[in-house]
Amino acid sequence: MRSLAFLLLLTGCAPSAYLENPQITNHVDDWRDEVVYQVLVDRFANGDVNNDFNVSLDPNDLARYQGGDYEGLIAEADYLSQLGITAIWISPVVANVEEDAGVAGYHGYWTQDFTSVNPHFGDIAKLRQLVEVMHDRDIKVIVDIVVNHVGQLFYYDINRNGQADITTYYGTDGSDSLDVVTEWDPKFDPRRIQGWTSLGESGEAPVEWVHMPEINRVGPNPPEFKNPDWYNRMGRVTDWNDNEQVMYGDFPGGLKDLATENPNVRRALIEIFSDWITKTNIDGYRIDTVKHVEHSFWEEFSPAIREHAAAIGKDKFLMFGESFDGNDQLIGSYTAPGMLDSVANFSGKYRVFDGVFKNGAPTSEVVALHEERQLNWGLEPQEGGIEVSAAEMPVNFLDNHDVPRFQFEQENDQALKTALAFLLTGQGLPVIYYGTEQGFSGGNDPANREDLWLSGYRTNGEIFQWTATLNEIRAEWPALRRGDMQFVQTTDDGAGILAFQRTFNQESVVVAINTHDTEARTVDVPSAFVSGVLVEDLLGGLAVTAGPDGQLVFELQPRQSAILVE
Repeated sequence: MRSLAFLLLLTGCAPSAYLENPQITNHVDDWRDEVVYQVLVDRFANGDVNNDFNVSLDPNDLARYQGGDYEGLIAEADYLSQLGITAIWISPVVANVEEDAGVAGYHGYWTQDFTSVNPHFGDIAKLRQLVEVMHDRDIKVIVDIVVNHVGQLFYYDINRNGQADITTYYGTDGSDSLDVVTEWDPKFDPRRIQGWTSLGESGEAPVEWVHMPEINRVGPNPPEFKNPDWYNRMGRVTDWNDNEQVMYGDFPGGLKDLATENPNVRRALIEIFSDWITKTNIDGYRIDTVKHVEHSFWEEFSPAIREHAAAIGKDKFLMFGESFDGNDQLIGSYTAPGMLDSVANFSGKYRVFDGVFKNGAPTSEVVALHEERQLNWGLEPQEGGIEVSAAEMPVNFLDNHDVPRFQFEQENDQALKTALAFLLTGQGLPVIYYGTEQGFSGGNDPANREDLWLSGYRTNGEIFQWTATLNEIRAEWPALRRGDMQFVQTTDDGAGILAFQRTFNQESVVVAINTHDTEARTVDVPSAFVSGVLVEDLLGGLAVTAGPDGQLVFELQPRQSAILVE
C-alpha cells in the first residue's frame, strides 16, 4: 500500500480536458530537422509546489528531489522557443522508488510502477497537457524509458533469516580474506545468487520483496512483475568486460535486471510502452541501457512498438537507444535491420566533442569516425520507422546526465562555441543538454544535474545567444539539416581547421571551424559555388569571393566558426 500523500498526489486535481486519452496527432516531417533539448524534469522549473513532498530546498543537495515538474516546463515553454528548440527529451515519467541509501529517485530510472506517473512531476492529465502545449509550439516530446531493470524492490535472502543483511565473512572464496556480502546487491554469480551460511552453500537464495510504502519502495506494478522468474537474479555486475555480466547482471546500486529473454516479460514491456503512446500522444522514446539487453529483444520490441504506433495513427515514432560505450561497432549494432532508428553517439562524444573540440585532437578524427559509421551503423531506414537511416542520423551530444559537462575542469566558452557550431551544422540529430546554453560546468553525477532556475532563465548570455543563432540558421538552411557531408579540409597533426560542405537540392553550405585555441589558420577549400560569386558568413565574420572552381581562401581566428552561403 502506498503512503496517503503518494495516493493523494497521484489522484489529485487535473484539468478535465486531459482526463481521457488524447487524439493522436503527427508533428514530424523529418527527424533530421529537429533540435532536441534533454531535460531532467526535476531540475528545469518548479511550477507546482503542491507536489513538493520529500523535496530539498538546498540547491547543493543534488542527490535529492529539487522540485521541477511538468507545470514548470509548461510555464517556461517560452524559454525553449527562444532557444530554438523543436523537441524535448524528458526524463522517465513512471512512478519510482522514492529513495535508496539516502539518494532520491528524482532521475526516474528506479521504476516501481510501469503504469503510473511519478507524482513529483504531476499526474497523467498534466503530462498530457504538457505534450499538447509543446505540440502547439511545434515542439515534439520524447520520453526516456527503461526496459533493462527496475528499482531495488527486493533483496536476496542469502542467509534465509527474512531480513536484508550486510555481513562480513572470512573466506567465502576459499581464501582467508574478508568478504563483505550485501543481500541488497551481491556480486555476480552465473548460477544465480546462492544461499550461504558459515556452514556452506544452501541452494538458490530466495527473493524477498520490500514493503516500505513511506518511500514507495513496494512490490512492482503491474503485479506480474512480482514473479521472480521475470528477473535474472545473478547479482551485481563487477566486470564490465564480461559480456555475460553486462547482459544478465543487476545494475550496480541494486537495480534488478529483468529477464528480457523471457517471452512473458517481452510481451508485458511491449504492452506497457505501447500504452504510453496511446495515453499521451508522445513522439518518441529514448531507451536507457540498451547494451545490457540482448539484441533479439530489440528485434521484437522495436517492430511491435512501430506497429502499435502506426495502428493508432502515429507516424515516424522515433526510438533511439543509449549504449554507454565508446565502441562505435557495438553502439551501431543496435541499429541493424529490425532494431532501433538510431543511438546516442557516444563514440562521437568521446572522439569528436571531447577529443577534437575540447582537447585539440586532429580534426581528421571527425572524418575517420564518419567513415566508420558507414560500416558500423544501419545504412537503411527501419521498416515502418522514421524513414531515415541511423548512419544519416546519429544522435549527437556534447554532454548529458551521465557524463561531466563539456565545461567541467576547463571552462572555455570559445571551445564550447566551436563544439556547438559543429553539433548544430554537422550530420545528425543534435541534442543539447539543459544548462549547456547557460555555461553550466558540473562534474560527474549528481554535480552535472544542476537546477536550471539558478540561471534565472537568462536569454541574453553569450552561449544562449550563440546557440539560438545557430538554431535559427539551421532552421533556415535545409542543407544543414538534410544535406550530405563532404569534408574538404582537416588536420592530421593537432588542432586546426575542420571544413565541410553540405548540399541538399542543389543548395550548398560550407562550414569552417578553427579548433585551435591561440593561432589563426587559413582555410583553402574547394566548393560548389560558382567562380566569382560573393560568399558570405551567416555568423557575420567575413565575406569572400569564390575563385576558380569555387575555391574559397580566407583566414579564421582562434576558435572562430564560419557558415558560408552564396
